[in-house]
Amino acid sequence: MPQRSGLESLPLKNRSPLSQSFCAQILCGLLIAVATIGLAACNSNDYYKFPQFTFANRPIPPSKLANRVMVAVTVNGSQGSLQILDSLRDIRSNVQNTIPSFSISGFGAGFPNMIFNFPEQVLGYVYSNSDGSLNKIDYSKEAASGSAGTFPTSTSLAIPTSFAHIYAAEAGTGILGVLDNTTGKSYGLNLPNVYRVAVNQGDTVVLAMVRNSDTLYRLIKLNANQAAPSGAVDCQPVTLPVYCVVPVPDSPTKPSLDRPIGVYFSLDGSLAYVLNCGPECGGKTAGITLLQQGALTIDINTPPFPNAVNTSVAIPGGVTTSLSDGTTLYLAGQQLQPDGLWAGRLTLLNMSTLTPSAPISISDGNHTKMLFADDNTLWIGSQFCATGERAKLGQNYNCLTSYNLGTGAASIVPAVNPQDPNSAVPFPNANQNQWYLGDLTGLCWVEGLHKVYTAYGGQVHAFNTTDLSEINNQFIIIQGTALDVAYMDAATNAAN
Repeated sequence: MPQRSGLESLPLKNRSPLSQSFCAQILCGLLIAVATIGLAACNSNDYYKFPQFTFANRPIPPSKLANRVMVAVTVNGSQGSLQILDSLRDIRSNVQNTIPSFSISGFGAGFPNMIFNFPEQVLGYVYSNSDGSLNKIDYSKEAASGSAGTFPTSTSLAIPTSFAHIYAAEAGTGILGVLDNTTGKSYGLNLPNVYRVAVNQGDTVVLAMVRNSDTLYRLIKLNANQAAPSGAVDCQPVTLPVYCVVPVPDSPTKPSLDRPIGVYFSLDGSLAYVLNCGPECGGKTAGITLLQQGALTIDINTPPFPNAVNTSVAIPGGVTTSLSDGTTLYLAGQQLQPDGLWAGRLTLLNMSTLTPSAPISISDGNHTKMLFADDNTLWIGSQFCATGERAKLGQNYNCLTSYNLGTGAASIVPAVNPQDPNSAVPFPNANQNQWYLGDLTGLCWVEGLHKVYTAYGGQVHAFNTTDLSEINNQFIIIQGTALDVAYMDAATNAAN
C-alpha cells in the first residue's frame, strides 16, 4: 500500500482517545491563531484603506489619513505648530491609539495665524505674524517645504493659483510687497496705511486698499526702460522701476468708493465687486462698486488710466466679506443701530439685477469668514461679537452663523440662551464661559462628511451641518491656541 504523508498517515480514528484529544486541541489552537491574526490584519488595514486610484491621483500621505484638517497652533505667541486631525473619526490620534497625534514636520513658526489652502495643488501656505514668515506646506509629504518669503507685519496676503507672485499688505510698515517668483525678485512699494490686497484668478489684476481712505489702488508692471508714470504713488526700484502703484480713477462728482475693504472677482474675468465697508470703517455708505477688470490689468501702464467704474449698489446691512454661487453674491457686515451699537447682517445680492435683499440678522462682530458647506448651508464667522447689539439684548452673541439657503433661516451656533441659567455651550473653552465661545478665527468645510471645523475662541470646535449640533471635541482638542483651520483633502480650493 502506498505511503501517505502528513496528518493523513496517522488518522485520528486509529489513535488512543487521549492522543486524539491532544491533537485536536493543537489543531484548533492553530486555526484560531491563524484566524485571529488574519482578522486583526484585515481590521488594521481597513482602518486606513485607500482606493486603488486616489482622488485626482493624489499621493497617499504618511499619516494614512484621508480626511485631514490642519490646525494652526501657537503657544504663548512664540512657539507654533501645524497639527493634523482625522476629521472622519473626529480624533487627533490613530484608531489604535499607538500614535497620539499627527503634525506637519519641519514647521516651527511662532504665530501661524493665516492658512492659504490649495488642496487642488496638494499645497498650502502658512503665514506667521510673529516673524513675517510665509512657509510652503507639502500636503503629500505632510511637511514644510521651504520659505515662500518674508512679509513683516502683514494683515493681508493674496496668492494666485499660478503661484507666480505673492502680494502682501504690510500694514506695520506701509509697504505693498510684491514677490515675483518668475524672476526671483521682490519689491516693496510705499503705500502708507495699506492693509488689504486682492488678486484675481488669472493674476492679471491686483488691487490694494488703504485704511481710513476712499481711494482704491492698483498695481502696474512697466515695460523695460519705461519711465515711471505720472500720478504713481510709488515705483520700485527707483532708478529702473519695474512695478508701480497708482490710484484707480473714481468719479470726482459722484464717488462710488467708500472705505473699500475687499474684492470679489467674477470667475468669468469681467467684473471686480469692490466691498465698500462704509460706516463700519468710518465711512458714509456701505455697498458694492462694480469695476471692469479689463480696465485694471497690470499691463495697462500708461496714463491716462481708464475709468473702470461700472456702477455701485448700496448695501444698508454693511459689507466686510463676500461669497458667490455664481448667481447670488452673499454679503456679510454690520449695521449701526439707533443705540450706537452694531448688529450683524447678511445681504443677498442678485448678480443679474443687482437687487439686494432685506438685511438678515446674523452674528455681530467683524465678519471675515464665509463658506458653503453640505446640506445647503452657508457659514459665516466673525470676531469681537460680545460688544454688539445681541449681547445688549440678552440674545445669543456667539460668532458663528449658519444660514440655510433653502429655508432662509439664520441660526447662531452653538444655540444657547444667555438669559437661561440652564443653557450652556456643549463644550466650553478653558475660560468656562457658559454662553460664549469667543472669536471665530478659522473655518473650513469637511466636504461630504456633513461637518465644518472651526478655530473658535482659540480651540477646535466641529459642527454637524445637518442639525447644527456640536460634535464632542474631547478628542480633537489641541494644546495651545488654535488660530486657523484648513481641510487639506478638499476636492476644490473653495472648501476653506
